[in-house]
Amino acid sequence: MEALLNRPRTSIKRNLGLFIGIGLSLILLTITILGSFFVPHDPFSIDMTNRLQSSSMVNWLGTDQLGRDILSRMLYGAKITIGLGLATILISLIIGVPLGLISGYVGGRIDQFFMRIVDGILIFPDFILAIALAGILGPSLTNIVIALILVKWITYTRVVRGLVLAEKEKDFITAAKAANSGTFKIIRMHIIPHISSDLVSMAAIDVGKVILMISALSYIGIGAQPPIPEWGAMLNDGRAYFQVHPALMVYPGLAIMFTVLCFNLLGDGINQFSRREKG
Repeated sequence: MEALLNRPRTSIKRNLGLFIGIGLSLILLTITILGSFFVPHDPFSIDMTNRLQSSSMVNWLGTDQLGRDILSRMLYGAKITIGLGLATILISLIIGVPLGLISGYVGGRIDQFFMRIVDGILIFPDFILAIALAGILGPSLTNIVIALILVKWITYTRVVRGLVLAEKEKDFITAAKAANSGTFKIIRMHIIPHISSDLVSMAAIDVGKVILMISALSYIGIGAQPPIPEWGAMLNDGRAYFQVHPALMVYPGLAIMFTVLCFNLLGDGINQFSRREKG
């Protein structure tokens, strides 16, 4: 990242997607952290005399079927949808990356043990497995996050293992071993810096995927429960009113689409920049 900031303006043109992704992602993170503190109305306050209203100066995005302000619920829901997506990926990285590093570098029985677990779980599509786990644990946001973490750490363990296997055969690792560097020093000083850009790129894209999963699980009733204003749950709440008041589904749907697009741009931009640096 430091190398990118020190480049001339031509670097910005070459990495326009990355800069757009960073900018939009920072805006989303700001909304996630601060949005709930600046909601214009109570997102849980019910006013049946003000239900299904169109956009106005009082309610900028209108109101829902219970008279609750849609904008307030959208801003409050950003903290839930985006925040849980980021938390899921962060915890998955904390679990999966160390296991992948150890499995790939040490090898032997440790590698075989972890890979048998990974191979057994990867038989099932991740979304189907997440639905099954969330269904077993019960409908709640906490349980779908647990289910998604149980699914996603496997992916990072497998990917990191593959990256480590490729890196540890290179000359600089051989030189480090010849200099009597310990295993953990080689991993920390040589392997992690070389695979970090690939991991960050993958994690950024996965944030979008996890947000889609959280929203989808809430949409089918396994995730967020009323009155929690999670974006997928808001989509579900608006289904019955789509013909008479489409804003109930349009705004949460656009928010999900925009968020996924931002993180995809960020991940793809990091990946392209990394390849140019390595090339």
